[in-house]
Amino acid sequence: MAKVTGLGGVFHMVKDPAATRKWYKEYLGLDGEYGPMLSWSEETGDQPYSLISHFTPDSDYLAPSEAKFMINLRVDDLDSYVEQLKAKGIEILGQVDEGYGRFAWILDCDGIKLEFWQQMEAPEAGG
Repeated sequence: MAKVTGLGGVFHMVKDPAATRKWYKEYLGLDGEYGPMLSWSEETGDQPYSLISHFTPDSDYLAPSEAKFMINLRVDDLDSYVEQLKAKGIEILGQVDEGYGRFAWILDCDGIKLEFWQQMEAPEAGG
């Protein structure tokens, strides 16, 4: 039986796509033929996965962004990545360790909240 195998991408409207693409390349090191691309073949560890998560309209999890979505990007070393972002002048909105993963947040050049996630454990079975 056919099935969904992973997240194919995130698509959203911005005022200046070329400027946004340049920002992602300059600050996050992400580039590709059609925009910032990530290769799962570079991922190591125990069962890497993507997640689609839903929040109620009154949630403040996406704040301070006014967008109704957030982009979560996996990283292999959160502490080092945060230091790289700080060195480039990017404000870190916060960091947390949830046991199953460690997280940090920034806003991109268009005010979209980006969440960086270092997976620490495999997902629980049953999904």
